[in-house]
Amino acid sequence: MPVLTRSAAQPLSSRRPAARRLTIPCGRTRLVCRGRPLVMGILNVTPDSFSDGGHYADPEAALMRAIRMEAEGADLIDVGGESTRPGSAGVPAAEELRRVMPVIERLARTLRIPVSVDTAKAEVAERAFEAGASILNDVTALRHDPRMAGVAARAKAAVILMHMRGTPRTMQRAPRYRDVVEEVAGFLQEAALRAQVQGIARNRLLIDPGLGFGKTVTHNLELMRSLDRFVALGMPVVAGPSRKSFIGKVLEADVPDRLVGTLACVAQAQRCGVHIVRVHDVGPAVQLIHMLEAIEASHAARG
Repeated sequence: MPVLTRSAAQPLSSRRPAARRLTIPCGRTRLVCRGRPLVMGILNVTPDSFSDGGHYADPEAALMRAIRMEAEGADLIDVGGESTRPGSAGVPAAEELRRVMPVIERLARTLRIPVSVDTAKAEVAERAFEAGASILNDVTALRHDPRMAGVAARAKAAVILMHMRGTPRTMQRAPRYRDVVEEVAGFLQEAALRAQVQGIARNRLLIDPGLGFGKTVTHNLELMRSLDRFVALGMPVVAGPSRKSFIGKVLEADVPDRLVGTLACVAQAQRCGVHIVRVHDVGPAVQLIHMLEAIEASHAARG
């Protein structure tokens, strides 16, 4: 089956693109996509993340949260020790290590699913890989730290390349694009080529259009509508709409009240063939995905 493409005027297909069925090697394990989006559970161990800052700063609380997300159906857990909310300034590597290492060590010993580290610092990534993480989620697409690509390549980690204009501190200062979908797609293609030149195998690369990172509400909605454009690039696609401000602005909802909007975005991601959805609320996302799967399966059985 060919990769799904469409113009803005064409309706979304109800059929899944075949591109979603693939295996992503990561360290000594692998992620297997079998026709539905995998669910990445977000575990922020920071005091200042926009959604759950401070809730899981204690390593044991973080472990319990990860165990619960795994039980709810998470396919992988993403651990972050530095807030990337709009306006945030970042923290030194030593502080980031202090936050994430006790958590990653516990998760690697306890969970049966892969662990991802959300960092732009090579020093943090290297230590995380040594402790058992097998995926790198870099919001700068390997641009922040010149050592990062080499560290990821040596670890044979899977690498998520995300689009962000500017830095977390500056990214929301009047972002402008001529064509946000095509500009972000072009950036991600170039980032993937650079990563391969730096020694990271293409089958270990994933791309993320960076919802909420240097985009207006309209930009984010255009990206959501056109997620299949990124699937058509031929690499696994990650979408992270969870509790983002564009949902809040559309629905006039504060962070705790953005679950329904998040699930609408997860449904759209599934319809477009996205491979991984990154969410805080794992259980509801898993249930939604399984329900959509059942609906599609009933249609296929009838046909």
